[in-house]
Amino acid sequence: MSRILTFGELMLRLKSPGRERFLQSPSLEATFGGGEANVAVSLANYGLDAEFLSVIPDNAIGDAAVAELRRFNVGTDKIIRTAGRMGIYYLETGANQRPSKVIYDRAYSAFAMFAPDGYDWDEIYRDVTWLHISGITPAVSQETCDASLHAVSEAKKRGVTVSIDLNYRKNLWKYGVAAQDVMRELTTYADVIIANEEDCQKSLGLKCESNVEGGKLEAEDYKKLSDSLLAEYPNVRKVAITLRESKSADINFWAAALNNGEEFILSRKYEMYDIVDRVGGGDSFSGGLIYGLNKLGSDREALEFAVAASCLKHTIDGDFNRVTIDEVMKLAEGDGSGRVQR
Repeated sequence: MSRILTFGELMLRLKSPGRERFLQSPSLEATFGGGEANVAVSLANYGLDAEFLSVIPDNAIGDAAVAELRRFNVGTDKIIRTAGRMGIYYLETGANQRPSKVIYDRAYSAFAMFAPDGYDWDEIYRDVTWLHISGITPAVSQETCDASLHAVSEAKKRGVTVSIDLNYRKNLWKYGVAAQDVMRELTTYADVIIANEEDCQKSLGLKCESNVEGGKLEAEDYKKLSDSLLAEYPNVRKVAITLRESKSADINFWAAALNNGEEFILSRKYEMYDIVDRVGGGDSFSGGLIYGLNKLGSDREALEFAVAASCLKHTIDGDFNRVTIDEVMKLAEGDGSGRVQR
């Protein structure tokens, strides 16, 4: 059985209630989340052997964070517990033309400050067949950048498949290193790349002609974009690009494409109205795609599963995608009526 490892920071998520502005009422909803942890939860929900590698404070908040992962059957034995603080992000959910807002408070967290030579890669990669990481992890600090490069290089030494979600976050690259300098090197170790058009541009310097801000996506432009990525990085076997048409904070159209060097596959498009929570939507796509590439019969099936899984995530509050294989399959097969199941 494939054992999949994800590597990143698990954070405390503090969200204003409902669609309120920050501290409009004197309360914040406390849960946990973070890109690679979200992927691990999705994979565990689908019955895969998923483990999470991180550094989490050895205190009561850290205990609660680890317990939350265990509740979803994510393996936590490789989590390192140490002194320090928990990374935090604050979320204000938008509505209509008011966008959602995220404020990071991650500097000097236990994860951000942990020395790269503190990871025992021989032990970490024991029985691991797949590593998933994102562009968020190397953006946190120089220490996490170095650890990310070690993680992917050590994975390839051991024949571990590497998937990278480019995940560009402009508010995190603050420690004096350019995102492209790091992400281009990381991508040389990847087998599977997951991205949107902005990630490709800001992380790798690749351009896409489609006017996403205007709400229009042209499939041919994304074929050219993914072709150029495959040509520049011959080690990459598959590129999946998510296609989000954002009409407002509440209305998005959602699809994705996959290029495996032999064919360019475009998924069905979902029209999502009355979005509950789009944070974690990309991570739910990554989790669905990794599941599909490991367990389904074709790249098309894997892509359709990933897009349907992410569509469902937009109906669920919180970072984690709390859906089953059966629920995703039904939507992927066309059952999106939302009728009551009795």
